[in-house]
Amino acid sequence: MAPSILAEITRPDLEDTSHDFPATITDLQHLSSYNWIETKNPTIAVPGCPNLWTGLRRASAVKKDSGLIYISQNAARHPDSPLEPLFRALYLTQPSFDITTVDLVSDRNNLRKLLSFVDPNTPARRRESFTIRVECVKDTIVFCREDTAATTYIGKNEFMGYGHSFEEACTENQVEHGTGHHRIVSYTFHGLKLLVRFETDGYVLDKQDQNPHVPSPSKSTSTCTFTPPAHDDEASLDALLQTLTISPSQPPTPLTFPAFKLTIHPTGRTIAASSILEIKTRVQHKPIPLAEIAPQLWLSQTPKLVRAYHERGTFGVSCVEDVAGELAAWEKGNEGVLRGLGVLIRRIGAVVRRVGSGVVRFDEGGDRLVVWDGGEGERMLPGDLYARWDGV
Repeated sequence: MAPSILAEITRPDLEDTSHDFPATITDLQHLSSYNWIETKNPTIAVPGCPNLWTGLRRASAVKKDSGLIYISQNAARHPDSPLEPLFRALYLTQPSFDITTVDLVSDRNNLRKLLSFVDPNTPARRRESFTIRVECVKDTIVFCREDTAATTYIGKNEFMGYGHSFEEACTENQVEHGTGHHRIVSYTFHGLKLLVRFETDGYVLDKQDQNPHVPSPSKSTSTCTFTPPAHDDEASLDALLQTLTISPSQPPTPLTFPAFKLTIHPTGRTIAASSILEIKTRVQHKPIPLAEIAPQLWLSQTPKLVRAYHERGTFGVSCVEDVAGELAAWEKGNEGVLRGLGVLIRRIGAVVRRVGSGVVRFDEGGDRLVVWDGGEGERMLPGDLYARWDGV
């Protein structure tokens, strides 16, 4: 049977005043984090560690971006269940976390796309087509991003900027063979409890990072070492939890759980939310206004920002900005749009709950979101994770 349309949602539909909830983010809590590891089988390091911002000491030329670029590392490295690493990392560091208290689980990317639809001031060139898979688990709605491609490749004769190369030049990897540091936070928005995953570019040293039990990582003294597992280890999750507190110089052996389809390597250090950094690059004569990137920073509550400018690939010295105050002002100034986002999340949830699963689609140039019946497609998560909603 062909999928059927469950609902069509336009921007005027979001002017709903029956839900008078604050359009602010409160109760922010960092819950877990992980890095992907460059190895043949899907492997994550928990809690991992973002790259350390080092910056440039003088104006320097950077090579243009080239080669393989990840659009969504989770989908590229674990296509069977891109959301599984979120839950494995969460339950590893927060084994008693009650998922039934969560109203929505989502990547930041999905929320950015929905917000771009809601905001009438979003430039047409930035309002691209998107698809989001939706699943209802008890009282929780789960969003899963659905990209046309999880990776792209930049050929030697192509030009797509300098952003990735600049990040490599200005940050130090803290987890050997590590890539793609993802963080998992919870917060309250529009009367809903959200569990949000996002990728971060790096962190800056901060007084809150000075943990006397875990030395500040550096390439020479405490970079976490990864040794690929030689075989599947049938150890229990309890055994894995016992190895989570580690010394970066003496990492535990990675443990593989065949039923999970992931290898989990307990190594790294937790970085304070106040130190997390976003990096943006652009040609010198085109300044990056905060309003352009505020939605991304706000949805993950990322307080630090580097805006780096170049002339034909030569970057000057960039400074780290603390934009927490400006994000709070942006939130206050965009109350109407943010309230519309809250109404949209609730509307999608109400529609999908009627059938159990759905697909949200927006076509570039269109004026509405279309919610389709999800049909009998594969479920998003391994079976044992659904048992968590039953307290198992």
